[in-house]
Amino acid sequence: MSDLTELSLRIICSALRSGEISSRALTQAYLERIERLDPKLHVFLALAPERALEQADQADRRLIEWRRNPSASLPLLTGVPMAIKDVLAVSGFPCTCGSRILEGFMPPYNATVVDRLLASGVIILGKTNTDEFAMGSSTENSAYGPTHNPWNIQHVPGGSSGGSAAATAAHFTPVALGTDTGGSVRQPASFCGVTGIKPTYGRVSRYGLIAYGSSLDVVGVFGHSAEDVAQVFTLMAGHDPLDATTLDQPVPEIRLEAQGASESQPLLGLKVGVPREYFIQGIQPEVEERVRRAIQTLEMLGAEVLPVSLPHTEYALPVYYLIAPAEASANLARFDGIRYGPREQSDRMWDVFRRTRGRRFGPEVKRRIMLGTYALSAGYFDAYYGQAQKVRTLIRRDFEQAFTQVDVVAAPVAPTTAFRLGEHTDDPLAMYLEDVFTLPANLAGVPGLAFPVGFDAQGLPVGMQLMGVHFREDVLFRIAHAYQQATEWHTRSPNL
Repeated sequence: MSDLTELSLRIICSALRSGEISSRALTQAYLERIERLDPKLHVFLALAPERALEQADQADRRLIEWRRNPSASLPLLTGVPMAIKDVLAVSGFPCTCGSRILEGFMPPYNATVVDRLLASGVIILGKTNTDEFAMGSSTENSAYGPTHNPWNIQHVPGGSSGGSAAATAAHFTPVALGTDTGGSVRQPASFCGVTGIKPTYGRVSRYGLIAYGSSLDVVGVFGHSAEDVAQVFTLMAGHDPLDATTLDQPVPEIRLEAQGASESQPLLGLKVGVPREYFIQGIQPEVEERVRRAIQTLEMLGAEVLPVSLPHTEYALPVYYLIAPAEASANLARFDGIRYGPREQSDRMWDVFRRTRGRRFGPEVKRRIMLGTYALSAGYFDAYYGQAQKVRTLIRRDFEQAFTQVDVVAAPVAPTTAFRLGEHTDDPLAMYLEDVFTLPANLAGVPGLAFPVGFDAQGLPVGMQLMGVHFREDVLFRIAHAYQQATEWHTRSPNL
């Protein structure tokens, strides 16, 4: 095989089992590519090449033993390398959350999703860059410098999981983990031309995820196709006694090809809703055109396309930027220089708190902490946070009503393709507006899947998202897989 880093996850797993490739050769190929190209992109905050190669050797021994005795069990992803967003705890790796306040912090345990994937045989290459505490839409808020988009290094990769999205797009890893609080998997997936899943809230454990907004955060996956992402999602989903927000609900087997479906019309019987509120004034014309063309392709594949309305969509932005900062204000109170990370010195306790938080939190994190603290303060709680929660319920009911008519909702991921680095740095509102199409799914807790549907005139990827019924990620994967079987956008790679 000429270039091991260009292989799909399915082919990698098959080739490892057959002995056509070794895990060491595969891991070495990714590490060499990272060493050669990551200085351009700044994807990784931490790498562990020796540890990864040692794990690869162990995987190769397991694979050899399995070939001698194929009746024995072998974890599905044995020998497969992957990358982890630096907001998830991985024992032996630093976990900075892209912040100076956690500089050098080494968690003594693994996040549940990491444990489940390690049990499935994966090899962890390293930790990827992120907006500080996952607060951002461009990965420019990282205290360790921005990540660049592999399709054009003058542009952002999206955020906050921009490091994991860029790592996947650049073929530094076949799959990567990210998190999505307001669009932080789907928007960078769109900007980087890869596939990314935001699961239903409660489907995947958050234990070991450094919290931003506890009622919004979910752990997601990036890959090159719906098929690749579905494999990893299935292995990490399910109830976790360490996370009380996970639901004890079985994870259905994901059938990418529905039984009895026509080969030419695999989506026959499915209804796709198109919400008028997502095609608004100001959307980049190329984005709208590519998404509408993708919806026409779904129709050609047998789906019935219907107009739907999500009337409270316009309130998602202000609702999110009251609820998420309020939860961040509470969650980030624990970072004070006493228990985690470095400490600014002083003889007085309160000065230690002030200096550590004042000097080591970045400006966006400070902005959101102050917004959230204000929204939670006496005299303002009911008018702001309480009111936002009521409108959040209306947004959820919009989706419930839409899903009485259709199986999924199809919409753009973002109003534009990837913007230039620094373009929105001094305009927080313009940055927040980049998430206007992704926020509603987080507020409603529904699953969302983003995948590429074309390119704009600058050669930057355009993404579409499907949003579905709670816990029906399988339907999203089936539709995206059918689209990807009929098109080739997901097979394109940036020229680095």
